[in-house]
Amino acid sequence: MGNMRGMLISELAERCGTTVHALRHYEKCGLLQPARRANGWRDYPASLQREVVFITMSRAIGFSLREIGEWLPAYRSRRLTLAQLDEIMVQRIADIDARLAELARQRQAVVDHRAWIRQQQQRLARPAKPGGSKPWPRTPHQRKKGTP
Repeated sequence: MGNMRGMLISELAERCGTTVHALRHYEKCGLLQPARRANGWRDYPASLQREVVFITMSRAIGFSLREIGEWLPAYRSRRLTLAQLDEIMVQRIADIDARLAELARQRQAVVDHRAWIRQQQQRLARPAKPGGSKPWPRTPHQRKKGTP
């Protein structure tokens, strides 16, 4: 047994704190290219740990696999600088802030709609006054005909 073998997929997943399923998905997407053993099993060199951690951490902060795939060759060859990584993070923070602002607008719209619904519920729950109007507005068709 003179040849040096890497790790099996389960070993790499355990060392990197990810799952076998995730590693297979990264391979399917072209992010990882493990060698194959004679029996067909994936053979991951220890050097791949660095890339898997990069991918896993990038996914954890919301980057897409497409984005990660764009940076991976530079990361792999150690050409991705700290300054470039910092700029990527600054942009990610701006993207998250924009999404949070949009979610805040959506939340307020839901709060406003809920308030309107509750007003309608309260109005409908009140006893009708004798000779009072119907709880629902007339439709445009009813107004044209002059029906109540």
